[in-house]
Amino acid sequence: MLIDRRLASHFDWTILAVSVAVAALGILTIYSANYSVTEHRSGALAWKQIYWFLLGIVVMLSALTFDYHHIDRFAYPVYGAVLASLLLVLVIGSVGGGSQRWLNLGFFTLQPSEVAKPALVVALAKFFQYDEPLDGYRLRDLSVPFLLIAPLALLTLVQPDLGTAVILVLVFISVVLMGGLRIRSFLYLVATGLALLPIAWHFLKSYQRDRILTFLNPDLDPLGAGYHIIQSKIAVGSGRFLGKGFLNGTQNRLDFLPAQHTDFAFAVFAEEWGFLGCVILLGLYFALMVVALRVVARAKDRLGAILAFGMLSIFFWQVGINTAMVTGMMPVVGIPLPLLSYGGSSMVSMMVGVGLLINVSMRRFTF
Repeated sequence: MLIDRRLASHFDWTILAVSVAVAALGILTIYSANYSVTEHRSGALAWKQIYWFLLGIVVMLSALTFDYHHIDRFAYPVYGAVLASLLLVLVIGSVGGGSQRWLNLGFFTLQPSEVAKPALVVALAKFFQYDEPLDGYRLRDLSVPFLLIAPLALLTLVQPDLGTAVILVLVFISVVLMGGLRIRSFLYLVATGLALLPIAWHFLKSYQRDRILTFLNPDLDPLGAGYHIIQSKIAVGSGRFLGKGFLNGTQNRLDFLPAQHTDFAFAVFAEEWGFLGCVILLGLYFALMVVALRVVARAKDRLGAILAFGMLSIFFWQVGINTAMVTGMMPVVGIPLPLLSYGGSSMVSMMVGVGLLINVSMRRFTF
């Protein structure tokens, strides 16, 4: 009972409070994105997101009830289950928007590529939990991590889901650097990646190539590949300082803005709440990342530090790329904004990350 009280006293309420605040703003944004002016009501997506968030709270509490030191017992089995689900998607997966990404489980639809993010972090944390060599890891020392990332990234690309594959690779690189990769080896890795870019270009779908070309020149195809980013920039810019007000975003109301409840939810938010609202939202994300960095710094062991850093990297890369994509600073690659964009699999997987962050934080005083 003493340990239970001590764990409860060190519960990190800041992480939970910030996560709940972002999720609440997300529910409001999804409500607005699906609001019908003629019927004066929204669709069912906002209510579904509430259900997903409540399920995410349950999953988060489950993720912090066990001691994270036992995570190495099921790290690889969980990874194997996610890998199997990605293979299953290729056989019986549901198709939507030209991609085959979902498994219909009857009572809900699962997107395994979203679950793959925390699963990859957990598996990498198991590998890197022991002290690195004195001179750091070399590329030939990392055969296991490369075997972990390769099938996840390839199976995600096949769906195709370029955005999630990019996030998986960036999270992998972040954790490997945290794990102790030598700088020289890292430079070799970057050089190899740059050399492979021309080859990777030929494996992209035609619409993916068009998105990259229209990123360089959106007016190249304003009614086709460039439409998303042009309308998104108009929505963000038209919000000005204070925004147009809740339910009053014209780009959203008149259906000019595509994917307004998923990848471009930030554009809906920016149009209605303006620059000030964006500062508050991004401030919440920044606060979450600062607190997560504090968890990394205060972790009692290497396993906890790498686990927390991996979860932090998922939030960091998704927030950075999504906001850059919506504002026209990066090509459109289809990455949701954590806790804000609509999506059950994304919400639950992000809440798993929140739970593991709190898990590491509250156990830094136990022995």
